[in-house]
Amino acid sequence: MLDLKFVRENPEVVKENIKKKFQDKKLPLVDEVIELDKDARATQQEMDSLRESRKKVSSEIGKLYANGKKEEAEMLKEEVTKNADKLEEFEKKHSELTGKIRQIMLSIPNIIDESVPIGKDDSENVEREKFGENIVPDFEIPYHTEIMESFNGIDLDAAGRVAGNGFYYLIGDIARLHSAVISYARDFMIDRGFTYCVPPFMIRSSVVDGVMSFEEMDAMMYKIEGEDLYLIGTSEHSMIGKFIDTIINEDELPKTLTSYSPCFRKEKGAHGIEERGVYRIHQFEKQEMIVVCKPEESMMWFDKLWQNTVDLFRSLDIPVRTLECCSGDLADLKVKSVDVEAWSPRQKKYFEVGSCSNLTDAQARRLKIRVKSKDGKYFAHTLNNTVAAPPRMLIAFLENNLQADGSVRIPEVLRPYMGGKEKLEKCKKV
Repeated sequence: MLDLKFVRENPEVVKENIKKKFQDKKLPLVDEVIELDKDARATQQEMDSLRESRKKVSSEIGKLYANGKKEEAEMLKEEVTKNADKLEEFEKKHSELTGKIRQIMLSIPNIIDESVPIGKDDSENVEREKFGENIVPDFEIPYHTEIMESFNGIDLDAAGRVAGNGFYYLIGDIARLHSAVISYARDFMIDRGFTYCVPPFMIRSSVVDGVMSFEEMDAMMYKIEGEDLYLIGTSEHSMIGKFIDTIINEDELPKTLTSYSPCFRKEKGAHGIEERGVYRIHQFEKQEMIVVCKPEESMMWFDKLWQNTVDLFRSLDIPVRTLECCSGDLADLKVKSVDVEAWSPRQKKYFEVGSCSNLTDAQARRLKIRVKSKDGKYFAHTLNNTVAAPPRMLIAFLENNLQADGSVRIPEVLRPYMGGKEKLEKCKKV
């Protein structure tokens, strides 16, 4: 959420930013919120004037009673009552105005960084850099669920009967591999100085409003009926929410946390054949990283965060690339975002396995996450990034480590988490 004062003083900058995000339907909101703000400030002045008048008259009433001038005091009390009625009307009006202002401000997108490429949607995202050689082996690579089935490692049919489409059972070595990747990702981030955390897996609506737009919430989150609780779509939500309505001493920054959680998503809409299996699902697990920092350090942390993901995937012998998200592909709270994509030798292309975002003070302003310095208070900057999110990242792992005989090589760094195994052997058909 932008600073209302900034919108008031820079309406053309805000409108130009809306145009860059191809959200022209939101352009009238800028003038509307400025007018509402003008009315709200005028109403506030009326309220302040009435309160000051009440204070003075109340003091005068006390003096009149003390001097035995009861009749004059009673007349002034009538004036106080009338002013109280007026004040109540103004307070109601002000509350309505501020409510409308907040709703509009929640809809106006954050100012994107000047380095963000301009484009309408994800088809216009820009490749930044490749890491590792994207090899295509000289043997056929099966679809990822077929690879898992060769190890008796997945049961989608049973999951469908139990929970419906978009769910899965992982079994045996594949389930162990899934857990091994999560544990490795956890320790990888701890070794990089991040503090490990397991957060709540449900959050209140006040936190939801603080971390994302209504459109994102509606498309992603499951609500618990009869409760003011939502299942998290990513642990970033509850991790940033951890700091709601707090004041952090500046010398405590940065806060660098890595968190584990299950994630729950609606995943609305139909998807292509390559997004079946365990690619796009309603339930998965993820290791996340978040940073709360000073404004002048947020871009430095942004580059550190996506590099962490690149380094983790490369340590597992998975080629990756970074993709700069264009203006039209940025969620409204984000000022800059980079996707990390893994190489799929089966598809001969890259696919998304993580996303790194800098939201500057947008979330902090919504959640009232403030920093106390020697010069006063200011809003913190918040960032988030995926470390690893199996089972999707298992697709990249299995495809890139699959051998010609159908076995899967276990990279050296992962072997301690797999009981020392150097490879997974195909199961014999019974």
